[in-house]
Amino acid sequence: MRVRAPGSILLAVLCTAAASGCSDGTVPGPTGGTGSTAPASAVRVVASTNVYGDIARQVGGDKADIVSLIDDPAQDPHSYEADARNQLALSKARVVVENGGGYDDFVGRMLRTVKNPSAEVINAVQVSGRSAPAGGELNEHVWYDLTTAGRLADRIADALAKASPGDGDLFRRNARAFNEKLAPLRAAEARIKAEHPGAAVAVTEPVPLYLIEACGLRNSTPADFAAAVEEGSEVPPSAMRQMLGLLTGKRVEALVVNQQTAGPPTEQAERTARDNGIPVVPVTETLPRGQDYTGWMKATVDALGKALNP
Repeated sequence: MRVRAPGSILLAVLCTAAASGCSDGTVPGPTGGTGSTAPASAVRVVASTNVYGDIARQVGGDKADIVSLIDDPAQDPHSYEADARNQLALSKARVVVENGGGYDDFVGRMLRTVKNPSAEVINAVQVSGRSAPAGGELNEHVWYDLTTAGRLADRIADALAKASPGDGDLFRRNARAFNEKLAPLRAAEARIKAEHPGAAVAVTEPVPLYLIEACGLRNSTPADFAAAVEEGSEVPPSAMRQMLGLLTGKRVEALVVNQQTAGPPTEQAERTARDNGIPVVPVTETLPRGQDYTGWMKATVDALGKALNP
């Protein structure tokens, strides 16, 4: 698990922002805009990334005012630098959705600074029930687990209902509707599992492994290669040779590439895969512009299925 950058948060900057930019009660978003155009009575929700922000939006509808701290698909969450706007948003939140598992520790640090006792904090890793395997590390990228996403929607509905009891039935209906949207995606995963049981694939880092596991595929990536890419450290030459050997030897049926952590080793692996006729499936850690969670996951599952059925 890569160590996340804590960021610099200056209280003086926060106070200036509060005095000059938020006198009307609006909350600056990650890039300085307001979190949403929701009515003042809406429940304020702050999510660490737009993945969780979108799930909260689908559950909360126009009764929730959503701010996603990381919403740029070009931003690598691993190296995210939090700022005073983020801290101000958290100080006004009624519900906070974080990933946990060491992925977005800056959220917890800021919450301790702003001391917002009324905020209910939802930790996606805790909701998932996932834990580190024996002798290994936790794969914290739980949003690629559709079961976790469904549980998270239910948990968000409960938190929103607590903050706005009169809208509780609406929130829970929306959570059920969200879970219904996940059903076809689970069916698509099951089809891949039935058609390609145990098929070998490689990944540039562990981001999509829960999806790959649900599809019944086998991760053949050299452990040292994936770990080095995730940690942002130099890939050992032996691991690089092993990875390239998988691709030149056509011992995997697809290469899944995290586009948000590209670097020379991953770019070389991608070129080698393409040169050897191995399909490349791109994934990201945050929502691409103009997509919602279910559409994003559907596109990823469909791309993986197409790669395995050239």
